[in-house]
Amino acid sequence: MSDPPLRIRVVNPNSNEDVTRGLDAALEPLRFANGPEIVCSTLAEGPVGIETQADVESVVMPLRRLVEADNSSDAFVIACYSDPGLHVCREGTTRPVFGIAECGVLTALARAGRFGVIAISQRSIARHRRYLLQMGLTDRLAGERPLEMSVAETASGEQTLRHMVDVGRQLKEQDGAEARPRRATRYRSAASRSSDRVRKVILRRQHGENPARTARTYQDRGGRTTPVWLVMRP
Repeated sequence: MSDPPLRIRVVNPNSNEDVTRGLDAALEPLRFANGPEIVCSTLAEGPVGIETQADVESVVMPLRRLVEADNSSDAFVIACYSDPGLHVCREGTTRPVFGIAECGVLTALARAGRFGVIAISQRSIARHRRYLLQMGLTDRLAGERPLEMSVAETASGEQTLRHMVDVGRQLKEQDGAEARPRRATRYRSAASRSSDRVRKVILRRQHGENPARTARTYQDRGGRTTPVWLVMRP
């Protein structure tokens, strides 16, 4: 018998369902046949938005209880830039727990010498900088600029993306954040290679097939090859 499909649970720590639906839609390209199941869920006990330190602290133990109670997921992602409860949740399970802030910053460091951060509001910046200080990375931070929007506005506002682009341009041109745009063809090629490696691991595990013969048949629902983060059971 083959093992059940791998399951990655992405948790929105606030109670705004619009945010969760946005996450789910954004992750759709990472779903493909015989790949890990990606499930997005909302923390019902959370505030409408994680905008203050009090908001962060209020969801720590509910997140811990959620992780401890979920025996069907192989990995968890806390989808909030403050990474609320990240280390507390890691203490509550032997399975991997990822925070999008930590992952995002580490990815940025792999691509550029100095990075910039787009905050939702000005009052979030001090909290973010405390986190970066704990990570020992403030010397790599070029700057942080706010959108001055609420979480609800970012989830539903039609101008959110345009505003983010404007703020990102300011971080690059005025603060010295480094950006290295990639050609679409280069990105697609890299994505294809990444997906092939992932599919080979899945096929070996689930079917015992020859990866070289079968990997090419597994594509996402749009017929594209896309990169994914895959966590295998030990």
